[in-house]
Amino acid sequence: MLEIFWDVHNPTQKGRQGVDVGKQYNSVIFYTDQEQKETAEKSKREKQIEFGDKIATEIKKATEFYPAEEYHQKYFEKQKKG
Repeated sequence: MLEIFWDVHNPTQKGRQGVDVGKQYNSVIFYTDQEQKETAEKSKREKQIEFGDKIATEIKKATEFYPAEEYHQKYFEKQKKG
């Protein structure tokens, strides 16, 4: 799954994705346990080798979760793009 994560956006941009600007567009990987954290950190280190610019993606412990609105759920399936 992390391979897809790195491929569907530009993880070197902070506070934006393409023309969308704002802190809500920051790239973050959330983890719930130590194994997930270590997997995310390893993946980020490996991907950093491929990118010229520094990866801005943060790795943070998951806290409260708020599901997106229904029209955002399964977005790629609904757009028939992925």
